[in-house]
Amino acid sequence: LTAASADASFRRYWRLPYGEGTVIAVDAPPETEDNAAFVRLARALRAIGLNVPQILAEDLRQGFLLVGDLGERQYLDQLDAANADRLYGDAIGALIALQAAGPREGLPLYDEPFLRRELGIFDEWLLDGLLGLPHAGQERPMLELSYDLLVESALTQPRVCVHRDFHSRNLMLTDTANPGILDFQDAVLGPVTYDLVSLLRDCYIDWPEARVQAWTEAYLNLAVPCGILREEQLAAFSGWFDLMGVQRHLKAAGIFARLALRDGRPDYLQYLPRTLGYVCAVGDRYPALQPLADFVSGRVLPGLAPKLPA
Repeated sequence: LTAASADASFRRYWRLPYGEGTVIAVDAPPETEDNAAFVRLARALRAIGLNVPQILAEDLRQGFLLVGDLGERQYLDQLDAANADRLYGDAIGALIALQAAGPREGLPLYDEPFLRRELGIFDEWLLDGLLGLPHAGQERPMLELSYDLLVESALTQPRVCVHRDFHSRNLMLTDTANPGILDFQDAVLGPVTYDLVSLLRDCYIDWPEARVQAWTEAYLNLAVPCGILREEQLAAFSGWFDLMGVQRHLKAAGIFARLALRDGRPDYLQYLPRTLGYVCAVGDRYPALQPLADFVSGRVLPGLAPKLPA
């Protein structure tokens, strides 16, 4: 066995020879990981043609799985300015398939309580825990108004099967049926823009806004013919996309703080400036979110500076 990868959960992965290739042994403690959901979704996603690991063997009681190996070429390590159009094109094609034909029955609903719990991660772990700003004091009413706006926008959108972590660390470059897709066990039924903003405004890699807009247009050119969106919804899509990104990036920033404080993973703090930078950039374009952007740029980011890895 050789260690295959480590992620931000309690799962461990090992690569071992099998036949003429390799497979992945997964040690996923059942008390913390929903292995049944992973197995169920893996089979459902393979059934619609997506390149996810094949389930070869399972012992859900002990939390052991043997699954197909999608290789070692993570999108994050492979992307460059020359190949980005091709690789994002493949990823957008896979996302269209997921949204048009992915499972819907039995998925948790990404509803208002769910969205607010995620925003609470930002409050608890980044503001309170990492920065020592208990509930942001006098800024609390502003944050609550901002959260109301973000939640309202998310709930207005059409609902599809949402991967929830559709980004460069969970997409693998494969020779056939690119991309390979990992870490889908937390899928929900939720807002149509969520996975696209995860992909294009990635916490781990960023691109010029012109390229993001071009890839968004490529997505929209497929989403309408495939029945994911209606023509009359296109005018609202840009706003949905931007505000969904703010909700996701606040949640992600809270998770990075939690990984550092609770799980002993301070390396994740290095992604906070980019992640919160997206919040500032969007807030600067929307008057209703300008106070949030000012709070992040004026209080949160300066407070983080001494805590970031050198």
